[in-house]
Parts: sequence; structure tokens; C-alpha cells
Amino acid sequence: MDHAHAHHGHHAGHTSWRMAAQATLHCLTGCAIGEILGMVIGTAAGLHNGATVALSVALAFVFGYALTMRGVLKADVPLKQALKVALAADTLSIAVMEIIDNTVMVTIPGAMDAGLSSVLFWAALAGSLALAFVITTPFNRWMIGRGKGHAVVHAYH
Repeated sequence: MDHAHAHHGHHAGHTSWRMAAQATLHCLTGCAIGEILGMVIGTAAGLHNGATVALSVALAFVFGYALTMRGVLKADVPLKQALKVALAADTLSIAVMEIIDNTVMVTIPGAMDAGLSSVLFWAALAGSLALAFVITTPFNRWMIGRGKGHAVVHAYH
């Protein structure tokens, strides 16, 4: 795919579902790393559900921003500016994903207390992340279509 075609739909107006899904998948990657790591650490350490969720959310933001910054820094953008780009690009998308996947995790009976060897724990976590992707994709499409969210990163690709 050529550069011009890959970025079709980043401006106000029409934004393709493919572009929105790619942006959401990028965001989901960082979120999932942090979310899973937080859930594993919290569960293994026997933390209260609230502390586990807080850890998962914090790590999701850290890893989400870090993945975006990695790409922006490769474009020789100074660290402070790369952080600003990551904050502008990912904050709302990560927030939406975290609200969805953590709500799912805490509302599935027994999922948070199931333990790391439980199919329930891993199925709930996988399902929560999949649902977060499905719900966040239209949100990201809307944001990109307005030149917001992930659209701000594309100037650095």
C-alpha cells in the first residue's frame, strides 16, 4: 500500500473503517499489554479488585503512550513533543477502552477472583479486550474524521 493511500481519510470528512480499525488495533496493543500485565500482577499478588483495576489502567496508559511515542521518536521528534503527540493521539481512545474492558472484567461474576490458572479469568479478559476493540473503533473513526485522536500521529509517519 502506498503512503498516500494509507493515509486516505485522515482529514475532516470521510474516514475509512479500515483506518479506524488500524488506529484502534494500535491503541489496543498498548492497552492490552498494560491491562494484561496489571491483571496478572494484581491477581498474582492478591491485590483487592480496585487496586488491580487501577494498576491495569495505569499500565495500559503507560504502554499505550509508549508505543505511540516509539513511532514518533523514530521520526526524530524531541521527547517532550513526542509525549504531547502521544497524549493527544491516545488519551481518549485508551480511556474508552479501559472503561469498557474493566467494566466487563468487574461485572462478569467471579472473573476478577478466578485466578491466573482459570479459564474464566482469561476468557473474560480476552472478551473484554475484544469488546473494547469493537466499541472503540467507531469512536476512533469519529475522532480521526475530525482530525483528532490517532490522526495527529500521522504527520510523523
